[in-house]
Amino acid sequence: MIRVLLVDDEELVRFGLRTVLEAAEDVEVVGEAGNGADAVTLARELRPDVVLIDIRMPVLDGLGATKQLLALPEPPQVAVLTTFHVDDYVYAALAAGAAGFLLKDTPPRDIVAAVRSIADGTATLSPKVTAQLIESYVDRKAAPRKAQALQKIAELSDREREVLTLLGSGESNAELAKRLFVSEATVKTYVSRLLTKLDLANRTQAAILAHDAGLIG
Repeated sequence: MIRVLLVDDEELVRFGLRTVLEAAEDVEVVGEAGNGADAVTLARELRPDVVLIDIRMPVLDGLGATKQLLALPEPPQVAVLTTFHVDDYVYAALAAGAAGFLLKDTPPRDIVAAVRSIADGTATLSPKVTAQLIESYVDRKAAPRKAQALQKIAELSDREREVLTLLGSGESNAELAKRLFVSEATVKTYVSRLLTKLDLANRTQAAILAHDAGLIG
């Protein structure tokens, strides 16, 4: 079972998400919180696999809570809930290590699928969302970070650089396997080793690094 913690200051939003998620046989909503501070407390107690968290909340907002959640000894996967496609808060949460984000009007079937991919570490931003993220935020703010990103990837092999470039394009494991002419299991190994080597939390951070370094034009 995938254990999920729901965090949103609107009870109606939490109710809707709980209803959708608990209709899936492999998902269990283990708790709810109305602010970021309570979310961190509950995460320590309940140890969820995935936390779905709103950005704008009282007491402690979703960005601050995300940072605290990811600093726990056994951190959950975190996905940001938002009514906006991309904004500064969402970008900051992704840069801090959130695995991705979900729009609150996402169709129910897609929400369940997203939670599953977030839980198993294969979550990735869609090419459309990746492109929007780049255009709105990464490209606009990349210059000060480019030298740092280039230094970080300097020791990568050609194959590792190729994998990082594909992650930056928002490719899924299946798509990566086709492009690299290997199995999906091999792709998972490549990605895992790359994230470890670069000290990145997830594929989303890898995509941001690829764009910062100019691997994606």
